[in-house]
Amino acid sequence: MPLIDGGAKITNYVIEKRESTRKAYATIITNCPTTSVRIPELGEGCEYYFRVSAENEYGIGEAVETTDPIRASQTPTAPESIIPTDITKNSVSLAWTKPKHDGGSRITGYVLEAQKKGTDQWAHVTTVKTMDFTVKNLNENEEYIFRVMAVNHSGRSAPRESKPIVVKDSTSLPEFDLRGVCQKTVIAKAGDDIKVEIPIMGRPRPTVSWQKDGGALKLTQRTNVESTAATVILTINECIRADSGVYTMTGKNIIGSVSDNIIVKVHDVPGPPKGPVKIVEISRTYCIFAWDPPENDGGVPINNYVIEIRDTTTQTWTEPGPPSGPLKVSEVTADNCVLTWAPPADDGGAKIEGYVIEKRESSRLAWTNVASDLQGMQYKVTKLLKGNEYIFRVMAVNKYGLGEPLDSEPTIADNPYVVPDPPQNPEVTAITKDSMFIMWQAPKSDGGSPITSYNIERKDRIGLRWVKCNKRKVKDLQFKATGLVVGHEYEFRVIAENAAGLSAPSAPSPFYKATDTLYQPGPPCNPRILDTTKSSITVAWNKPVYDGGSDITGYIVETCIPSEKEEGEEWTIVTPKEGLLATSFTIINLKENQEYKINISAVNSEGIGEAASVPGNPKPGGPVKVEQVTADSVTISWNPPEYDGGCTINNYIVEKRDTSATNWMVVSPNLARTKTKIGRLKTGSEYQFRITAENRYGKGPVLVSECVVAQYPYKLPGPPGTPSIAASTK
Repeated sequence: MPLIDGGAKITNYVIEKRESTRKAYATIITNCPTTSVRIPELGEGCEYYFRVSAENEYGIGEAVETTDPIRASQTPTAPESIIPTDITKNSVSLAWTKPKHDGGSRITGYVLEAQKKGTDQWAHVTTVKTMDFTVKNLNENEEYIFRVMAVNHSGRSAPRESKPIVVKDSTSLPEFDLRGVCQKTVIAKAGDDIKVEIPIMGRPRPTVSWQKDGGALKLTQRTNVESTAATVILTINECIRADSGVYTMTGKNIIGSVSDNIIVKVHDVPGPPKGPVKIVEISRTYCIFAWDPPENDGGVPINNYVIEIRDTTTQTWTEPGPPSGPLKVSEVTADNCVLTWAPPADDGGAKIEGYVIEKRESSRLAWTNVASDLQGMQYKVTKLLKGNEYIFRVMAVNKYGLGEPLDSEPTIADNPYVVPDPPQNPEVTAITKDSMFIMWQAPKSDGGSPITSYNIERKDRIGLRWVKCNKRKVKDLQFKATGLVVGHEYEFRVIAENAAGLSAPSAPSPFYKATDTLYQPGPPCNPRILDTTKSSITVAWNKPVYDGGSDITGYIVETCIPSEKEEGEEWTIVTPKEGLLATSFTIINLKENQEYKINISAVNSEGIGEAASVPGNPKPGGPVKVEQVTADSVTISWNPPEYDGGCTINNYIVEKRDTSATNWMVVSPNLARTKTKIGRLKTGSEYQFRITAENRYGKGPVLVSECVVAQYPYKLPGPPGTPSIAASTK
């Protein structure tokens, strides 16, 4: 029932159907009070879609449709026979014939079971698609009964049992199993095809010869015989009266020979009565005349005679003329067409009671009945064979009999459309360890009929077979294939389907590996300079935080000389061609005092990841300025570095050296300012000072000052001049 009843009670349901080859729905039930229903009068073997709509007092709601077509079929009949074709001391080879009726659905296989004598249990032996099988590992001298069941879409047939079979090495005379031929007689109508399949037993397998009416059977294009593993087959196409007779089969092996007969009777319309017509008596109101029976009764007793009369002043008998033409053939498909005609111009003087339609393949002479007692002047002919050429004819019927035929032009039973072109460019757009998402483009041509679905197939690189991925119809241009094996590589192809059938497969996609989606790795962490010399730089780094889902297989170190325009910079890979697995590297053969840019990238199976730039070590801005000098101290200052290495300057390291020595002594290891006073110097000694900037990545190059002497910037005064007396007193 619907989840939403529209605010009023559901009163009934409306059921519609359509054939899978058509677009229009037809209403079949308009007032169904229950939520289940039996739908009769379906075409056996045809596929249908159904849809159901709920109705309340306000009207009919939206319909829900079956997702897949439903085939009108039933279980098949039992296989015709099952016989042993060979018996050894531990095996039995069996063969059987297919069922007379497949239930409207293709036979998909056969189930074989066995029962040992003295038990009630049937044991499953095998399920096969062929019509023979050898049962092995049986007990010698044990007696078994075997049975076989045909299987189609609707289920299993009733079983067909074999005769009891004793498992032992043995030989036997040939034997024909004529239980399937009623009273050993085959009756057919002239123009029909005869096919008689007779099981044959015997060990060793016998050879079979045929005779007709005591003479060797002449094989022609119409008459043929063949042998299978378990049967012999007599085939007569478009039989005629001359095919009637006694057919003798003779089976022969080393044990002996056995013969058996079947009788073939072909019934046809009788020949003309034997004349002349004799006038026995004539009166004013009647006459009596007589004739002899036909020489050819058509193989069956004469039921009656049809007597016609015409006035000598007219030229026609009382049957109607042919229907008015032309006989139009329209709406032709692979298995049906529609015939249309007009009434006959001459009705023979009596009301037209109906029409008879017949057909024949253009390669054959015999006509077969399609329909009788038709009241309309249009009819849909079904069950045609695709690709065959047919001729149709229509005859009118009145109370006096069957009129002359109106023939159609030859018509080939085929669809007005063809299968579509293959889909284009299948590719995988997303991957996990057990699924892939496939997308493709629609075919260039749909063949004249809309695409109804797509079939997606996959193939493992280590496999040979293409396997269908989708269980239901796929109408979109994308599909998620699941159930893949982790680490396996797959390729995919797509097949389009329309009313004419399946297209050729698309070109296969490239192979893709079933694994969680991989990406290139992120940049290495904490790139830094460990050491520098006048011709080398040693750099180090840590692994990337994100490896892209794949193991890091190496690292690449690149250098370039900075230029004003970045696009003009040329980067050079300095790591070995075979790759670098370590997380440190010394770049050699560098020019002294040359500035370099350094990038480091990680590599995984997806390629080279984002590069991380190695921050340059900062160098304080020079020159070192000497601002004040005393006998035991010097005050110096400098500028911050022009380049801080990409991060904040943490501190400065100040060192001093007496020029008479070679060792440098740290004065201030953690100075935050760019000015400092250096005390405790030796008066009169000459000193040099150097400053190093430090950030989180390490120490930069040093800045060295000029030599400075620790002394006062002034000297003791000289002696006074010669004294002279400017004035005197007493």
